[in-house]
Amino acid sequence: MDADKFDYQVYKLSKSFFAQFIGKKDSEILLKEQRPYNCLLIETKWEYFICIPYRTEIRHQEAYLFKHTKRSKSHCSGLDYSKMIILEDLSYIDSSPAIVDPDEFTETRKNINKIVKQANAYLDTYINHCNGKKVLPEATFRRKYRYSTLKNFHDILGIK
Repeated sequence: MDADKFDYQVYKLSKSFFAQFIGKKDSEILLKEQRPYNCLLIETKWEYFICIPYRTEIRHQEAYLFKHTKRSKSHCSGLDYSKMIILEDLSYIDSSPAIVDPDEFTETRKNINKIVKQANAYLDTYINHCNGKKVLPEATFRRKYRYSTLKNFHDILGIK
């Protein structure tokens, strides 16, 4: 996918989004009231938006890990695919500005095609597994998706 085939911005999720998921058992959605859920919002070819959060400590490979930022020198920071949110519309986006480190945003922009490709692959693999089109070995699926947020969005993703 080329950069001109999708749109992206940095936003944060609204309080109304969190109100829907607070108390939902095993949602895996990062619910930290004291910290904004700053995310890369990608509008792709589908009828929904992919929202990938910026995180400071990522301890798995299902992410784009920053390599050339100040924070990446002391933390495993990046964009966490396992915590992506799927939105049908922008009603859950906060209207106040989202702020991310400038060097992280610069690295995001420089690598946007790679990030979108990886995020789509992570999402497509999940959808194909759940719909029975290309089932992963159970151990592989559990390793990649055990703590994923995607189970909350089966209705949007067309998973039965």
